[in-house]
Amino acid sequence: MQLKQLAEEIRKLLIGSVSKTGGHLASNLGAVELTIALHFIFDSPKDKIIWDVGHQSYTHKILTGRKERFGTLRTLNGISGFPKASESEHDIFNTGHSSTSISAALGLAKARDIKNENYSVISVIGDGALTGGMAFEALNDAGRSLNNLIVVLNDNNFSIRQNVGGLSKHLAQIRTEPAYFKSKELLEQAFNRIPGIGEPLAEGLNRIKGAIKYMIMHRTLFEELGFKYFGPIDGHDLNELIDIFSKARFIKGPVLIHVRTQKGKGYGPAEEKPHAFHNVSSFEIRSGETLNDKKDSYSAIFGKEMVKLAGEESKLIAITAAMPDGTGLNEFSKKYPKRFFDVGIAEQHAVTFAAGMAKSGLKPVFAVYSSFLQRAYDQILHDVAAQNLHVTFAIDRAGVVGEDGETHQGIYDLSYLSHIPNMSILSPCDYSELEHMLRYAVIEHNGPIAIRYPRGKGKVILSDVKKPVAWHKGIKICNGTDVTIVTAGNMVETSLQVAATLKSEGISVDLINVRFLKPMDAELIIGSAMRTKKVVTIEDHSIIGGLGSNVLQLLNRYELNIEIKMFGFPDHFIGQGTRSELFRIYKLDADSLIHGILRLLRKNKLILKDSVHGVYLGNRSKLK
Repeated sequence: MQLKQLAEEIRKLLIGSVSKTGGHLASNLGAVELTIALHFIFDSPKDKIIWDVGHQSYTHKILTGRKERFGTLRTLNGISGFPKASESEHDIFNTGHSSTSISAALGLAKARDIKNENYSVISVIGDGALTGGMAFEALNDAGRSLNNLIVVLNDNNFSIRQNVGGLSKHLAQIRTEPAYFKSKELLEQAFNRIPGIGEPLAEGLNRIKGAIKYMIMHRTLFEELGFKYFGPIDGHDLNELIDIFSKARFIKGPVLIHVRTQKGKGYGPAEEKPHAFHNVSSFEIRSGETLNDKKDSYSAIFGKEMVKLAGEESKLIAITAAMPDGTGLNEFSKKYPKRFFDVGIAEQHAVTFAAGMAKSGLKPVFAVYSSFLQRAYDQILHDVAAQNLHVTFAIDRAGVVGEDGETHQGIYDLSYLSHIPNMSILSPCDYSELEHMLRYAVIEHNGPIAIRYPRGKGKVILSDVKKPVAWHKGIKICNGTDVTIVTAGNMVETSLQVAATLKSEGISVDLINVRFLKPMDAELIIGSAMRTKKVVTIEDHSIIGGLGSNVLQLLNRYELNIEIKMFGFPDHFIGQGTRSELFRIYKLDADSLIHGILRLLRKNKLILKDSVHGVYLGNRSKLK
């Protein structure tokens, strides 16, 4: 009774707190009893509980000493929305992207056995995360091992949206055809009632269960891989959960416990629309209505333009990795269902899948968050770019994303894409440019091309600039003679503020929106740099391998005697906080940039500094 009351109190705390901070609500509401049962049976942190992704870890945080700080969830200097080892000894392994928990847990289990230690290792993974290829690789390896390992499959029939694919059908079959499990239970009860011989017969039943299963239903995939399978278990029945966990910890070898939960459990709006409360912003508890309007965003503009383009170009295909809502493709999926493909949490597969379509003459657009695309680097390089296939990568959440912290900041995509041959990269400064760039990428371009755009809302910045998108061409926004500012994307708006303030200080700025991050408009940039002799780059990206690095390489190619200073994110992981807070901390807000540029202009001599926050000294005499 006390544990049930605890579950109710935790749900109330989750709803009240997340309504203010935002976060992953629906999946956490579904995992309350599961988490309580795990902590009731296992001794954390001695026993190692690995949470996949972290979308289910809020109750775990509350139970492990972070209740009083839970109101700081996902805020600057607050607790993380994901497991974080630096935050608590109970967070065994940092997880932010899906499908990693079984691999990490198996590694811990093998290390435990090598060191002759004694503790349980438990991986908690959702059925959505199980669609990721890495999870299958880990299951395959773990199933053949002799190491004691418990995998808890939290099956709520949802990822961000309802799950897709063969595995989802397999789990549905297990849920809807529990004939074996019911028959086994009935036979055990019947045997146990036979005086004297009932108990031995019941034990013998366990030894012949494989044969019984084949007579009634197919064995589960997990048993075929080598796991001892138990389930489906009611994930909201604390007694049943406690009973199965107490037994599982003594079983030798790998065990998989299949737990059925309801996403959004205990909160009506989240039960009715679990996808809407997967990762929700602040909301009104009574109605469930979010307080931030998401209709007007880069993702929404992208989705509208995709629908429009699909009406003009019959070869256009849309692909997502379990993110039709987040990437703005929901309307496309309804209007053009035969040209829309959700492949599950499988970015590697999505890229090569797109390559196959492009090879056949179609025009696939893969919409994906910047930090998720990282997992498909090899496929981009070998399967798309090496064959110069026309695949468009719509890279959402490029730049810092804010509250989700280190694992989700989109500040690395330019670094790992710009060195790939055949790849072109664009960055729109506003909604209008996004529309024009997407049209160019789909209709006019040939070969791999990426469009990176930020999270959230924007506005029309350059309403008076009507220049069409042309391959590798940038545009001049302001004319000046004292300093050249080269920028792109959402930093164009900030750079305009900087240029206006500098103008009031008597400093004229040559402001360039490069549009194409690769290949760059060499003529435009070199011509400006030759006039001003000083170049500043401003970007919402890691300074290593980003816009500034590319401009530096361009100047180096022509051996120019030009002073350059780069403003961007430094060489360390960027934590959580609002985007405006992070820009201010890392001196990428307008005021900080103005002060930095003024310091540069007031120098009396050129000083060679480090490549992260420095300048470049070259020789302009060899300009070609």
